[in-house]
Amino acid sequence: MDKKDVAGIRRQFKVDNDLLKISDLFNVYIMKETTDIYHHQSQPFEMLDRDQQELFMNNFKKVLTGQLDEKLFALKFKGDAENHTQFMLHKGLLSSDLEDWKTQMLQMTEKIIKDHPYEKDVVISFIRAEYMKPMKRRNEETEESERDAVYSHPFILCSINKTQEPKREWQFDYIEKEFKYNIEVDPVIDLNAPMAGFLFPCFTDNSADVNHILYSAGKANEPDYRFIEEVLNGEEIMTAKEDKAVFEEVIRDVVGDQLPPSTLATVYGEINNVVEESEEGEAPKLDYNDVERVLNRSGAKVEAEKVKDAFQRITDNETYGLKASSIVPKYKSKSIKINTKVANISISPQDLQFVRQVNNKGKRYIMIEVEEDAEIEGFKMLPEAFGE
Repeated sequence: MDKKDVAGIRRQFKVDNDLLKISDLFNVYIMKETTDIYHHQSQPFEMLDRDQQELFMNNFKKVLTGQLDEKLFALKFKGDAENHTQFMLHKGLLSSDLEDWKTQMLQMTEKIIKDHPYEKDVVISFIRAEYMKPMKRRNEETEESERDAVYSHPFILCSINKTQEPKREWQFDYIEKEFKYNIEVDPVIDLNAPMAGFLFPCFTDNSADVNHILYSAGKANEPDYRFIEEVLNGEEIMTAKEDKAVFEEVIRDVVGDQLPPSTLATVYGEINNVVEESEEGEAPKLDYNDVERVLNRSGAKVEAEKVKDAFQRITDNETYGLKASSIVPKYKSKSIKINTKVANISISPQDLQFVRQVNNKGKRYIMIEVEEDAEIEGFKMLPEAFGE
């Protein structure tokens, strides 16, 4: 499931969208510091009033918001797990009986809370829905509707949300002319920041992929590995941040910790080409052979065996593949930071070739090649001969 697929389904979560039909909403309330289900309630989504529907729509949209491999992770199911989540969700998705659907979601809830009490009360919400994607766009000449033929995508989405403490307020009663202390007793469910969630199944090229599930972490680069492995029965993952750290460690191991900016610019350029030339839906990866080729093309002469050994030492797997999109910073934005005591500079990977660190009369300088006069507070900088 790539970012285009995720964005496509995320955009559907809006009220009065005839391409998205949410049939059932099932909410389960869990008391803090326990692993017991306190209450659960099922209701048709269309029976909620419009304000409630908008609250949930925004919540579900937030579950599907974030960068892949940072906050969203397409997990492949493991093949060997008891009470397998894949089987449970698939059975719930296909069931035409409401009670059977609720039974499967309660079993799913038991997996979520087993041996894992939360610090606050939480509400786990499940929906069973169908997204209908038009096969082709509207043809104005033939008056053919884009909805005449659609792909049908049934799915289950889960959102886990914490509760907030009731408000305690000091109020003034105009009628009685007295001050009063007021406390609300009912907890408020925070639907603005889901703690976690998932979408089953994944969708790729208009087809359902029941062998993968999309996991949503509460914060970027902070996935809950217990949730991934024990609750969702997903295979191990590496975040984009971890992949980038592995790549940088491999480079340091092979060529040292000093690298000319022009070489680094070429390295990022080569990797960016791999990303841009990959087919849609693919996530290109770089093994040690690919990294060796990139480094040699960038002017850093290295041996494949040395890169292979570095992969083995750092990842314990010489055949490990680094996701190319995780390695290269956002290529056309100022995503690289150069930090000094005097100033912090932001620059794009493609412009690193214009940066140098030079020595002159025992002092170090950062030199940036520019095509126009630089300005400071509206004043153009006066050109000077270097070193004067």
